[in-house]
Amino acid sequence: MSKKIIYFDNASTTQVDERVLKEMAPYFKEKYGNASSKHAIGREAKEALEKSREIIAKAINANPQEIIFTSGGTEGNNLALKGLFLYNMEAKTGKNHIITTKIEHDSVLNTCRWLEKLGAKITYLDVDKEGFINPKDIERAITEKTIVVSVIHGNNEIGTIQNLKEIGEVCRRNKVLFHTDACQSFTKTELDVKKQKIDLATLNAHKIHGPKGVGALYIKEGIKITPLAHGGGHEKKLRSGTENIPAIVGFAKAVEVSSPEEIKKMEKLRDKLIEGLLKIPDVTLNGPRKERLCNNVNVSFNNIEGEAIGSMLEEFGICTSTGSACKSNTLEASHVLKAIGLSALQANSSLRISISKYTTEKEVDYFLKSISKVVEKLRAISPLAN
Repeated sequence: MSKKIIYFDNASTTQVDERVLKEMAPYFKEKYGNASSKHAIGREAKEALEKSREIIAKAINANPQEIIFTSGGTEGNNLALKGLFLYNMEAKTGKNHIITTKIEHDSVLNTCRWLEKLGAKITYLDVDKEGFINPKDIERAITEKTIVVSVIHGNNEIGTIQNLKEIGEVCRRNKVLFHTDACQSFTKTELDVKKQKIDLATLNAHKIHGPKGVGALYIKEGIKITPLAHGGGHEKKLRSGTENIPAIVGFAKAVEVSSPEEIKKMEKLRDKLIEGLLKIPDVTLNGPRKERLCNNVNVSFNNIEGEAIGSMLEEFGICTSTGSACKSNTLEASHVLKAIGLSALQANSSLRISISKYTTEKEVDYFLKSISKVVEKLRAISPLAN
């Protein structure tokens, strides 16, 4: 293996920005107070907590009191959907219906499956061949018992960016709540909760060069949800537990240092990757060319296994993924790729390449050169390619 690692799996996690590390460091040692303590060191931690809340709220055009800190995207999605369902069950509103899509992150889909055991009625909507949901399908699925529509903003596997404004308008018009999982899209494309009429949004830090184990759930003021963790009443009594101040401070710094210039750079390199990969015979792009996350490329090689390609690329010092890291240890075909119409064979021949603000053009050139060699070698020995 090459001594230098070329990391093209940034949809799974990202390298922490040096500026983020520097911002976090004092809160491990000098400023280590509990934000709930009333003494000077505690007040210092509380001040850092609230400043971070303000930074994240401003980034999505929310009010600071609408930001609840969590341990990340999975907890945020669970809190949003379980919290809404349980509140409606306890309040006996008669509402028990949730609408979502077949391309959601597992933390949404598995939450919905769990809620079905409690009596929830879930509608799993189809998407088109590029992964887009039709807002009219959402409107048709809404009933008087619908609590919330949950649609992922930027898909973690194929990069599709949904039109949140259209979906938000449908939900607002029909007086149902709108939740979006924005973990992959946050800071990479527009997320404006007022303009896009979003009621709840899940965010996290480690996809944007912040630390792991911290995220946030935006909950529009006035929305009532039942907490999942009970304790000292932290985070407006919605998420008890001592706040992780170093991680929260790091999350806010990662948001603060993100820039449009980085997005443009990633878009340029993403397009170069797509163009280079499509020059290889029998390669197809999964997901759209436009309205795609700036850092995401997903392709199918149609007659050789993505796992084999990924393993051989590691010999060149290149890290990629065959799909969501949350399911990378299983051989099951991606539910996202199946939802856009790929066969099991096509889905298993896919590779996800995800770049970051640290990716260079030189690394992209090296990757394209390396993958051409890998594909040629594997097709020469694959029974499916002959």
